[in-house]
Amino acid sequence: MEIHQLRYFVAVAEEESFSRAAEREHVSQPSLSQQIQKLEAELNQQLFDRLPRTVVLTEAGRTLLVYARQILAEIADARRCVTALGQEVAGRLSVGAVPSIALYVLPRLIRQFQQRYAKVTFELFEDTTDKLAQRLEDGTLDVVLASSGDESPTLERHSLGEEPLLLLVPEEHRLARKRSIKWSDLAEEKFLLLHPVHSLAIKVRQLLAENNLNPEVVLQGAQLVTIASMVAAGLGVTVIPAMMAETEFTGGCVAVPFARPVPTRELTLLRNPLRFESKAAAAFREEAAAAFLT
Repeated sequence: MEIHQLRYFVAVAEEESFSRAAEREHVSQPSLSQQIQKLEAELNQQLFDRLPRTVVLTEAGRTLLVYARQILAEIADARRCVTALGQEVAGRLSVGAVPSIALYVLPRLIRQFQQRYAKVTFELFEDTTDKLAQRLEDGTLDVVLASSGDESPTLERHSLGEEPLLLLVPEEHRLARKRSIKWSDLAEEKFLLLHPVHSLAIKVRQLLAENNLNPEVVLQGAQLVTIASMVAAGLGVTVIPAMMAETEFTGGCVAVPFARPVPTRELTLLRNPLRFESKAAAAFREEAAAAFLT
């Protein structure tokens, strides 16, 4: 079983076509077909059902695909690890972040990082924690900044500290001038929340339940900035991370602290310990820890 045979096999499985796989791998179709036939002969198993317009994996093919992808990923990691020895911090870094962190933290963090490591370029992805965790497991992301949730147990988790949560109300709201508020003050309030898939929404709903509150949720949205504008318009109140209160996105609103015990969310950095960590990724992890913990 040769590495190039596995690579050709994965290409055919993903393209569902010998001709498209050959084009992708920059080889002739007869050559690629021959290598697949040799692989099938070695395994004494048919890996594909050849249909008139496509090819479909057999049960043996589906089984091999899992291992072939793992093997090729490990080889790629080994190559990156060896070539990185002695090299400077450079290259592309794929970073994922939940929206409630990306908008308020990443601009400053990346600026500081690039002042030290000017040869590192970034590819950014914003999504929910569970989808970003899946990208980490797939090897398409290097690191993820998130708030704590039900991350995969296979991922390595670094705590970046606790962040206070605040109540956001319109400027003329009855609670806007209070030094601090209690959860019991919110019994009659209408709430605006992120969609339930977001980790911040999960945390806020958990806090409401713990404090025996079941408020009317008049609006659910995908972006805190949009929700803040709705709060400013007087549609209700919401809970925001402290980092948002320090930005211009809360115009027309007042962020009011909670009385003790102050509700918080944990900020975390996630990485996949089964994947090679580049020098750029390791440096970014250290920079993020320093930025959050100081």
